[in-house]
Amino acid sequence: MTQMTAMFVMFVLYGLLPAAGLYLGYRGIKKVTAPKMLEYKAMPQLGYIPEKSLPDDVKTALEQINTKGEKLRVMYGDTNNDGKIDDKDTVNETYIMIQNLMDRHVPQAVADYRRLHDLDVTDSALADTTKIKHSNVTGKEALLDVLKTINTQFDDLLNASYHQDGQKLLATNRYLQKRFNNLASNTDILKPDSNASSDVSSDVSSDVSSGVSSGVSSGVSSDVNIQAIESPTGENVSAKDIKL
Repeated sequence: MTQMTAMFVMFVLYGLLPAAGLYLGYRGIKKVTAPKMLEYKAMPQLGYIPEKSLPDDVKTALEQINTKGEKLRVMYGDTNNDGKIDDKDTVNETYIMIQNLMDRHVPQAVADYRRLHDLDVTDSALADTTKIKHSNVTGKEALLDVLKTINTQFDDLLNASYHQDGQKLLATNRYLQKRFNNLASNTDILKPDSNASSDVSSDVSSDVSSGVSSGVSSGVSSDVNIQAIESPTGENVSAKDIKL
C-alpha cells in the first residue's frame, strides 16, 4: 500500500464517515422533533400550518371545507367534462365564488386567528377564552363561525347539484319510456293481421271455386244443347259434324 492510498483510507475512516454520521443524525433528530405540518391541497394559499397551532374543531372544519371544495371545483369548473379545468371550460359565477372562498376568505380567516393566537405570550389561550370587544364571541368562536358559514354554503351547493343531476336522470328515463312506447305502437300498426289474411284467402278461394263451377256447368250445358240438335232429315247429328 502506497502512502497516498493509506492517507485516503484514513481520510475516509476518520474524516468522511464520522462527518456523514453526524449529519444524518442531525437530520434524523430534526425530523423527529419538528412539528407536524398540516397541508390542505385544495387550499394551497393556507400553506403549511403547524398542527398544534390550530384547535381540533378548527382542523376538522378545514378538512371538511377542503374535501367539499375540491369536489365543487370539479363539478362547477369542469363544464366540458374532460377531467380537467382549463381555458376550454366556461367560467360561471358559482365557480368564481367557490374559488374566492377557498383561495382568499378561508386563508385570511385562518391567518387572522393565528395572529390573535400569537398575541398571547403567556400560553393562556387568549384567542380561545377572551371575548372580542363589542361582541360575545372569542377569536376561536369567530373563526368557527366563518368556517361554519362556508361549510353550510358548500353543503347547499352539493345538495343542489345532487337534485339537479337527479332530475336529469328522471328526464332521461321519461324520454326513453315515451320513445319505446311510441315504437311499440308503430310496430302494432304495421304488423299484418292474421285474421284478415284468412278472410282474404277464403274470399279468393270462394271466387275461384265459383268460377270453376260456373265454367264446368256452362260446358256441360253446351254439350247437352249440341247433342240435342237434329238435322232437317230427322237424323241425329253429332257435335263433330256441325260446322259454323
